[in-house]
Amino acid sequence: MQSQTLVAYACMTRPVLRAGALSVRAVQKAEIEAIRQWRNAQMEVLRQAEPISPEQQEAYFASHIWPQYAKTQPDTILLSYFDGGTFIGYGGLVHIAWPHRRAEISFLLDPVHTKDDAAYARYFSDFLRLMKRLAFADLGLNRLFTETYPTRPHHIAVLESAGLRREGVMRAHVIIGGQPVDSILHGCLSSDGGWSDED
Repeated sequence: MQSQTLVAYACMTRPVLRAGALSVRAVQKAEIEAIRQWRNAQMEVLRQAEPISPEQQEAYFASHIWPQYAKTQPDTILLSYFDGGTFIGYGGLVHIAWPHRRAEISFLLDPVHTKDDAAYARYFSDFLRLMKRLAFADLGLNRLFTETYPTRPHHIAVLESAGLRREGVMRAHVIIGGQPVDSILHGCLSSDGGWSDED
C-alpha cells in the first residue's frame, strides 16, 4: 500500500488483516483528512452533530487516537480499509471494555461506494468478518455490538446476514432532522461462530 514505515497498534498480533483483496490496518496520519471529509458528508448516519474542521480532526487524533497505539488494552482501535491499494473506508473497534471483553463496531465507507448496494454489502460484510477475526481470535473479546438507525435498512440487512442478531431497540433515542429516531442494537458473541482466525 505505502512504502514508508507504518504505525501500528501494539495490541494487534497481525498489523494487517486480509480478506482476499481487502485489508485493514491502523489509520495513518495522512489518511485523517479523507476520513474527516467522509464523516462530514455522512453526518446523518453518525453520532456527529456538526461538521469537523481540519484543526478539530488533527486535535482529536492527537489527543484521543494516537496515544492508543502503544497501549496493550486501548479503548479504541481505528483501522483504514483498503481494496487492493485503494483507501475505501475506515472503522474498527470502539468503546472497548476489556473487563467485560466487549467492543462496538464502527464502520464508514467512502461516499463514492455508498450508493451501490451490492458493493456496500460486499465491503461491509467483509469488514465485519475482519472485525470478528480481530476481536475474537486476536484480542480475546467475547462480544461485539452495533448501534444503527432504522433509516438504514440495507445496512441492517448486511449486519443480520453477517450473523449479528437484533437485540433491541432504544426508542426515540436520537434526534435527526428535528425528529426522534430509534436506535437498533445488534450483537454477536465469539461462541456464535461464523468467523475464522485465518488470513
